[in-house]
Amino acid sequence: MATPGALLSESVLGWSIFTIVLLVILAFCWVYIRKYQSRQESEVISTITAICALAIALITSALLPVDIFLVSFMKYPNGTYKEWAANNETRQQIENTVLYGYYTLYSIILLCVFLWIPFVYFYYEEKDEDNSNKCLQVKNALKYTIGFVIVCSALLLIGTFVPLESPPNRNSTQWEKVQYLFEELGSSHGLAALSFSISSLTLIGMLAVITYTAYGMSVLPLNLIKGTRSILYERLENTEDTEEVEHQIDKLKAKCADGRPLSMRDRRNLQDLEAKLQVLRRQGRHLEIAERNCCNKVGSINFIDLYILDKALHSAGISTGFIIFGTNLTNPLNELLLALQPVFPLDYVLITIITMYFVFTSMAGIRNMGIWFFWIRLYKIRPQRTRPQALLFLCMILLLIVLHTSYMIYSLAPQYVMYGSQKYLLQTPLPTADPSQGNHTAAITKICDADAPEDQCTVTRSYLFLHKFWFFSTIYYFGNWAFLVVFLIGLVVSCCKGKKSVIEGEVDADDSDFSDDEYVH
Repeated sequence: MATPGALLSESVLGWSIFTIVLLVILAFCWVYIRKYQSRQESEVISTITAICALAIALITSALLPVDIFLVSFMKYPNGTYKEWAANNETRQQIENTVLYGYYTLYSIILLCVFLWIPFVYFYYEEKDEDNSNKCLQVKNALKYTIGFVIVCSALLLIGTFVPLESPPNRNSTQWEKVQYLFEELGSSHGLAALSFSISSLTLIGMLAVITYTAYGMSVLPLNLIKGTRSILYERLENTEDTEEVEHQIDKLKAKCADGRPLSMRDRRNLQDLEAKLQVLRRQGRHLEIAERNCCNKVGSINFIDLYILDKALHSAGISTGFIIFGTNLTNPLNELLLALQPVFPLDYVLITIITMYFVFTSMAGIRNMGIWFFWIRLYKIRPQRTRPQALLFLCMILLLIVLHTSYMIYSLAPQYVMYGSQKYLLQTPLPTADPSQGNHTAAITKICDADAPEDQCTVTRSYLFLHKFWFFSTIYYFGNWAFLVVFLIGLVVSCCKGKKSVIEGEVDADDSDFSDDEYVH
């Protein structure tokens, strides 16, 4: 028989593992950001901001397995509630601990996205070379940040006052309708407002996932399998190209050895050749470094396509956010997570691997593409040479991607995210030979899904946050199709491309010798 002591020990287990994961996340973010930040232009405030923003997003994602664990261990495998969980108030208290955790973390995310990161970004954008007028920097940064605060306020207001249900009395007066709105706001404790704001950010994160993660997911595995070109061959090729360009420069300079001026065409060719020679020499220096640190790398099943196919065939339609009732297509990942969940924290480990896979593939996409605003490339992301503003942009994008990862995990394993390993008893009538003997029923144990009775299965708090508004779920559904299309296009492009250079993305024509010195040291 379960006792309050058992309740306490299991609850402590979940939160203890979460604390350990939290410390690991902080260490990972510190190492990851330090790897990419510029050594010459690094700023303490931007570094701390980037580390904290990325860490908060990952910690929010790490709360999901704890949420699932807490709702799952309320029940026995036969579908009945444990003795201590039979009381609805006890279950509510446990759910509230997770709910307040989400309130705190999501509020901090709003603070980061709409106040902290914009302020720090514009603070460094307004920085003068002599760095003399700090007050003017702060003033201008605050001026631009106010726009983000206004957007955040608008999202919170929309989420607050757009009711999901109409007032119970259709003939009520306007004042009664207003009263109903405030009563709904009070009863939800701001859940709708926060959910709408976070869902809006998740929507932006979906665009980043379609742009960067889908491409990175196709590029990263193939690059690992194909490896890179031979460093010795690249160095030989670089030496030959350098000698050829130097020879062409010498021929042009020989024309003016007797004091005659070069023609306009020759001067233009000389400038182009000298610029090309600088790039080749920088490539040569980077190839030397790569040769010293040589590490040739040697070499997925995507369950998202299975999920969206299931939704397309068996969901309840667009007006419900394409929600699925029951199990129609067998989802291997969903089944695996459901099997691992009772052996906590094995499912935690798998969820962490999936989340980090999304982070690394997103980073691969960002590194290959850079950060763009339509057709204008804003920043390049390279190890040890990423400027403070680019670092903040990078962490903003990764934050939004990780935020959307919670929904992506729901796409991969919907039953697991909604109910964990909960089961419930379904009463089914038994056929009787003699109707006078009355009706007999039998209890059948079923896995909880969207078709289960509300009083028999407890929904995770994460699901409530992400699916409060059905139209977001509908947009996410079509976003998954866009993700699949971009992934397939990226896969075709990656297959057609040859092996990449060992210094691909490290040297560009617009780089300076200053950036080379920064990389070498």
